Amino acid sequence: MPRFFCDDISEERISITGNDARHIGRSLRMRLGDEITVCSQGVEYISKILTISDEEVICEITNKKPSENEANISLTLFQAMPKADKLELIIQKSAELGVQRVCPVLTARCVSRPDKKAFDKKLERLRRIALEACKQSGRAKLVEITPLLSFEECIDKMQQTDKALMCYEKGGISMSDAGLSAGQSISLLIGSEGGFDDAEADLAKRSGITLIGLGKRILRCETAPIAASSIIMHLTGNM
Repeated sequence: MPRFFCDDISEERISITGNDARHIGRSLRMRLGDEITVCSQGVEYISKILTISDEEVICEITNKKPSENEANISLTLFQAMPKADKLELIIQKSAELGVQRVCPVLTARCVSRPDKKAFDKKLERLRRIALEACKQSGRAKLVEITPLLSFEECIDKMQQTDKALMCYEKGGISMSDAGLSAGQSISLLIGSEGGFDDAEADLAKRSGITLIGLGKRILRCETAPIAASSIIMHLTGNM
């Protein structure tokens, strides 16, 4: 059943507008009475199409239920800016794995160094990639993609979570020893191609962030977040 995300939901009706409305009528060629799944904030609404136009599709809610596809943790990935289009791949796979939020971070060793204004222009595309990945993987919550953060802003936000982890190329404790469990808010910091400098690692440790090792092999910056997120999901009973 086609899946869409929408926040314009009342007790009985849903209004879908914009590109999704045109997609329902023109690309999917759906008709009155056809059913779709509309998702909002972790809830799935089974809905029957009442009216269709290029501007708006109105649906009647026939059933609703909490999604069984969302993780029992809130995982935020803080990803140091990688080169080229690697961030697009990271966002896509993070959404598939159940990450709730991706926060790009500018660290000392980032080769790609867009200013915030330039990065903001890319946000629409990045959020569209997250949206399509959420649809494909059957999620009922949209992954949030935030504006670019400084390293200091990243550390401050990580301190607000139950568990704050930094994957450090010079090693750290095993993920299985980090005390992860269901129901936690967890933040995960991954470096760019150059990793982290010593001052960043020292600041993270002084701020109460746990340094994590991912084994003896060196992982690419686009591999590390996928591996680490998968391990976290497994340890918390989500895989």
